[in-house]
Amino acid sequence: MSEPVQVVTPHLVVRDGNAAVDFYKKALGATEVMRVPAQDGKRLMHAEIRVNGARIFLVDDFPEHRGQHSVDAVFPPDRIKGTSVTMHLEVENCDAAVKRAMDAGATVTLEPWDSFWGARYARIIDPFGHSWSFAHALPAKA
Repeated sequence: MSEPVQVVTPHLVVRDGNAAVDFYKKALGATEVMRVPAQDGKRLMHAEIRVNGARIFLVDDFPEHRGQHSVDAVFPPDRIKGTSVTMHLEVENCDAAVKRAMDAGATVTLEPWDSFWGARYARIIDPFGHSWSFAHALPAKA
């Protein structure tokens, strides 16, 4: 029996896709599924990783192949000086996940805290400019 199709798959654009795959493996415990190198031998045309079972696609920035229309323009976070998306991961231990990411080179933007919605929650920015949040459910209060 085949596994179910993930209906939404993030596709991250980065500079230095090979380094990004290696970072996500170290920082998030990602499993590498594939890397498809570009003809220049330096950039990645496509990569796939799995984080906590979820598929994430990754590609190097190819400014020479951007479309002529603004709707075709996809940029890495450093090019737009930020990002408009945060990737959220439910984890077993928020504090441990943040430490692992930080030790791998991420910048903590929100230290772990016990949120009002009942989760231990934190956020980081990875070295490629993408925002990630981590959370685990807190025990219910009696």
